[in-house]
This record gives sequence, structure tokens and C-alpha cells, in this order.
Amino acid sequence: MALAIFDLDNTLLGGDSDHAWGQFLVDHGIVDAKAYQQANDYFYQQYQQGGLDIQEFLAFSLKPLASHSKQQLDQWHQQFMLETIAPMRLPKADALLQQHRDRGDFLLIITATNLFVTAPIAASLGVDHILATIPEFIDGTYTGKVEGTPCFQQGKVERLQTWLANSGHTLAGSYFYSDSHNDLPLLEMVEHPYAVDADDILTQHANKQGWPIISLR
Repeated sequence: MALAIFDLDNTLLGGDSDHAWGQFLVDHGIVDAKAYQQANDYFYQQYQQGGLDIQEFLAFSLKPLASHSKQQLDQWHQQFMLETIAPMRLPKADALLQQHRDRGDFLLIITATNLFVTAPIAASLGVDHILATIPEFIDGTYTGKVEGTPCFQQGKVERLQTWLANSGHTLAGSYFYSDSHNDLPLLEMVEHPYAVDADDILTQHANKQGWPIISLR
């Protein structure tokens, strides 16, 4: 059983669920529209350029979770799945997941986007497990803080190594599919790295390394 690892945003999805959740909050009047959208767009641009301060971003993005009940948040997320995530689904991504499933591979999503946003998405995609940034949850309420290491850049490597040590899986024969140069530390660890609808920096690196470059769009 090989490990087939997938980035989520702009890889298995035709968009970014983290940014889209922020836009959902804006569109439904849950947050201050102008200020929140401006900050949401700013952080997304920083992410794309490779200069995101992950702690600063998480302080921003997890704050709404601490401002509402879990029940209310879950209701909003169900609506978010229907309105926003369903149109982002990619038939070619579903087919790729099925291809690995048919081989008997273990399907793992690893994403910087927090677990509140991504766990239902991973469930809908039918993967075996997800590693994501964990929003702290105490006594039935989100605190707005992060639990443990954010699952971003080198943090993805650290979180994966911890999971490997605890799960018994290895990187023998492993695959990793990603669109982002932020994932280069992990792409360089697996046996079969794939650049998927990749940004310019990752595309250049993939060409130099001879990595496959594919599109799921």
C-alpha cells in the first residue's frame, strides 16, 4: 500500500477553500464586509507570493470561529459546502483519487487550511485521512488559537513525519500532488512528486527536476 498525498486547495479543488470560506463570511454578512474582505484578499496574495506570515494569518482566519457557537458554525459550513465547495469539485480530481483508491493506495490530504473548513471537504472526497492546521477547541468552543504546528510549508513535513511515526506508514512508493511552491519541502521528500496546475515557481522547479506536470482542470 503506497501513500498517495494530495494538497487540497487549487489541487483537488478548483479554488482555495480557505479564501472562499472568508468570502462566504463576507457575502453572508457574518463579518465586517469591507475590512474582512480586504484582509482576506491581502493574505491570499501573500500566500501566492510565498511571503505569508502563517501565525498572523491564522490569528485573522480563526477569529470568526471563536465568535460563534459550534452549532451555528456547522450550519454555515453545510451551506458553504453546497454554495461554494460543490462548484469547485473537479471531475479529473475525483478520477485521480479513484485511480489511487483502485490501486489500494492510502489517500491522505495534507493542507494548510484549518480542519474546521477542510474536514467535511475531505470526507466528501472520500479520502482515508487528513492532516490540516488544527484550530484549538476547548469545552465545546473554538478559542481562535492554533493547536500544535500549523500545517504549512516545513510544518507540513513536520506534521507528516509525526503522523508517519504514529501510523506505521512510510514514504516508500509515495506520491504527492500540489499546485504550490509553498509545498516544495514535501514534494522533494516523496518518490513521485507531481505539479498540478502549478504556480510559476513550482512549474519552473518541476521542469528542472523532471517532475510530471499535470492539470486536473
